Amino acid sequence: MGKPISSPFPPERHDHHACIATALAQARAVCAEQGGRLTPQRRQILELVWQEHKPVGAYTLLERLHEQGLKAAPPTVYRALEFLLEQGLIHRIESLNAYTGCTAPGTPHHGQFLVCSRCQQVVEVDDQGINRQLVQSARRIGFEIERQTVEISGLCPGCRSAGHE
Repeated sequence: MGKPISSPFPPERHDHHACIATALAQARAVCAEQGGRLTPQRRQILELVWQEHKPVGAYTLLERLHEQGLKAAPPTVYRALEFLLEQGLIHRIESLNAYTGCTAPGTPHHGQFLVCSRCQQVVEVDDQGINRQLVQSARRIGFEIERQTVEISGLCPGCRSAGHE
């Protein structure tokens, strides 16, 4: 089996500043288009979500806000996360009870996530073939899909390489 041509997983020496800047610019555009208000606190939480390509939990976000000298309570963080979810700026990784940035905000798509079971990196993919197959399978048995999130656990290229050393 050959090596993949390119990986959606970020390389080890990845500049997160570019990801954060892109995510914030997209968030401003999406919120302006949808009439959502990206408050400074919501913006800060979105920035914290994008600091790594690993899902982050609400209480970790709360700790990071406190480390930055900002006072916030759990309900404040959860309300901000709910807003970011509603705007399509982040996704909830159910299996980890954590959040990750959306790579295609403002674009209708179905969440399919590759989750590395070793390093916890997450990559969002949007494979229309997978989506069609799930919809067809559900319809065959009379089920109507309201929301779809597919999480696939495995090893990212970096962890696979590290395991073979």
